[in-house]
Amino acid sequence: MPLIPQEPQIHERAQGSSATPASGRTAPTPRPVPGPRPVPGPRSAAAPRPGRPGPGPARPAPPAQRSHNSAGKPQAPGSAAPSSSASSSSAPGSSGPQIQLIPASADAALGAAEEAVDLLLDSGRAPGDILVLTTGEQHPWATHELSFGEASYWAQHDAGDDVFFAGAAAVARARPRPVVVVAVNGAADTLSQVLRLARERAGALLVVCGGDAQRVRDVLGAGG
Repeated sequence: MPLIPQEPQIHERAQGSSATPASGRTAPTPRPVPGPRPVPGPRSAAAPRPGRPGPGPARPAPPAQRSHNSAGKPQAPGSAAPSSSASSSSAPGSSGPQIQLIPASADAALGAAEEAVDLLLDSGRAPGDILVLTTGEQHPWATHELSFGEASYWAQHDAGDDVFFAGAAAVARARPRPVVVVAVNGAADTLSQVLRLARERAGALLVVCGGDAQRVRDVLGAGG
């Protein structure tokens, strides 16, 4: 007898948008596919907490490719002799610090001292090795730090981990450091006393920026 082919069975496909529903059944509603997560925008910077302001005015950055032997710049102890624009000597018959004189007007003395500090740092001096004294107006950093009180100001001096700026009136309180830089930016009447105290506090090098060169030599006993 002839074989009757079996009717093919119809299987429901997996539910989805292309599924063919069986007879009499309602096609399921496809669930929406979540879209990509929105990329979070940049976080706004946190508002600064109230309190003490940041550091005071920074020294100007040293010019690129500055020569350590350029005219009018101090030389680190043991380096080549300075040019004719800056004289270098030591007090005769003494074991005191090397003395370097940098010509500058009273208005330019502070800037010359800042450049001297930059060069000293470039040559390898540690910031805590350097004390900067002004005979006239205070350096802006000292003015800024003193606005928080003398206790905080002198605590930074005692820490000895950074360049310290002080006025002539404070030189007697300042501790010795390997290098002392004096900016002669005023108060010529007290210059002799300031220079003597500065020399006492300079362990290896005393740099004097400005002032009458002959008077400075006479006070410090430095040769021409």
